[in-house]
Amino acid sequence: MLNAVLPIAFALVAGAVALTLWRLLRGPSAPDRILALDTLYVNAIALLVLLGIHLSSALYFEAALLIALMGFVGTVALCKYLLRGDIIE
Repeated sequence: MLNAVLPIAFALVAGAVALTLWRLLRGPSAPDRILALDTLYVNAIALLVLLGIHLSSALYFEAALLIALMGFVGTVALCKYLLRGDIIE
């Protein structure tokens, strides 16, 4: 059953990545682009988790945790820059 579901999940997440990239390039404002970047790193995490399940390797789960940490910090830094114009006070 898992062998039938994984290709479908890969295709759906890849479609989500494509739509997110479209919003990133087309976004009318900076907050829209930041939200697209945030969604893009969540989709990257989903792809890594699916790849880890497919290959039965824990290494991909650790990479997903690192991307989650970096994505959160990056989103906070970009939002702080938009609000204040400066990242470091």
